Amino acid sequence: MALRFGTDGVRGVANTELTPEVVLALGRAAARVLGGPALVVGRDTRRSGPLLSSALAAGVAAEGVDVIDLGVVPTPAVAFASQDMDVAGAVVSASHNPFADNGVKLFESGGRKLGPDLERRLEAEVAALLEGPGGGARPAPTGAGVGAIAGDRAVVARYVDHLVSSLEGRRLEGLRVVVDCGNGAALAIAPQVLGELGAGVEVINDEPDGTNINSGCGSTDLSGLREVVRAAGADAGIAFDGDADRVLAVDNQGEVVDGDRILALCAGDLHQRGRLRGDTVVVTVMANLGLWQAMAEQAINVHETPVGDRHVLEALEAGGWSLGGEQSGHLVFRDLATTGDGILTAIQVLDLVRRRGRPLAELAGAAMRRVPQVLHNVEVADRDVLTRSRAVQEELAAVRAELGDSGRVLLRPSGTEPLVRVMVEAPTEEEARAAAQRLAAAVVRADGGASTRGEDRVSGRARPDN
Repeated sequence: MALRFGTDGVRGVANTELTPEVVLALGRAAARVLGGPALVVGRDTRRSGPLLSSALAAGVAAEGVDVIDLGVVPTPAVAFASQDMDVAGAVVSASHNPFADNGVKLFESGGRKLGPDLERRLEAEVAALLEGPGGGARPAPTGAGVGAIAGDRAVVARYVDHLVSSLEGRRLEGLRVVVDCGNGAALAIAPQVLGELGAGVEVINDEPDGTNINSGCGSTDLSGLREVVRAAGADAGIAFDGDADRVLAVDNQGEVVDGDRILALCAGDLHQRGRLRGDTVVVTVMANLGLWQAMAEQAINVHETPVGDRHVLEALEAGGWSLGGEQSGHLVFRDLATTGDGILTAIQVLDLVRRRGRPLAELAGAAMRRVPQVLHNVEVADRDVLTRSRAVQEELAAVRAELGDSGRVLLRPSGTEPLVRVMVEAPTEEEARAAAQRLAAAVVRADGGASTRGEDRVSGRARPDN
């Protein structure tokens, strides 16, 4: 495959699109381009994870760079280790995608995601390495010059300590929490951290078999968590995606608290405590209009970016701000982490509940009033259908004209899947649904044989944004 970086690293079907040969070349390219004495590697629980992480490590070591293998850990644990040890990092994961997919996310030294320039350099280096004999050839190290591959659980322990210390000595005693690990990387750390903070924890979907990651569980399907929270009378439920850089919540009544509400809660809390730098929160174009309205009521500025945590991070860095995030539950607390961290976000939300002494349902309901929003995911053969189809553009213009200032419409290709996202906000749920269906049908006709997977945000079934 011709390796190309998307909104969150490189992804593809493991062993056909994303082959060991390609990942081996990417490991060698990462060692050459990112440099440094070592590179730290982690992975999620997919069946293809050991295969591809071994290939990645082999490529790095073949270039004379040591590999620090953390095994199954959340993506933010690798980012933390990269910052803590001042080395580059890599995560073998496809995040919220189905188990047959896999991917590689990379961090430069210091735990920050790569910018476009570094990604283009890596793409060029991989292309040269895959050309065949002589492509990208360099003198190979031998003997003691070959990179070593070894584990290091001490840095994982430091990451756990970092999460616990984020509450500055406060505790979570008295809270009963159900944790849905999504049969993914969260199981390695999330229950441990919440337990150390004193919360009563019930864990579900923590038995990965290599194929059940994100399957009817975790942040991609909250139905099971909602039932368990209601049955247990828990104070909250927490659901992670496959690599635990995202989190969604379920309140004490079993209702979904999505990334917008979590962001509204945390922004308002930091603002009240004088910790929201610049009195600004960063959101993406997918943020519900109700979030904008809630921030305006509190005199909190909103800065909008394209979809993707990289764009959120870039804005936070440029503005010197402290909080940003996505509706999918990918939040960045920039004063505490270099990237989105689902476990860190969960801790902050639960701490807020305990400090306020009020149920999460009450707090989330007061945080913002949601404008009815409907999202359809349209499977397409060609994600460029939006730009090449005049009929789609005409239908889009018609819907926007009908809604006027009372609603909002967004059509965009997914950055990680063969999908077109159709998002509509309108004064009523019925209007939003009807408009979204019209636009989805237009995309289907233009693509010629596409299908739709409708996901209604109003009903609480959240679909990842990337």
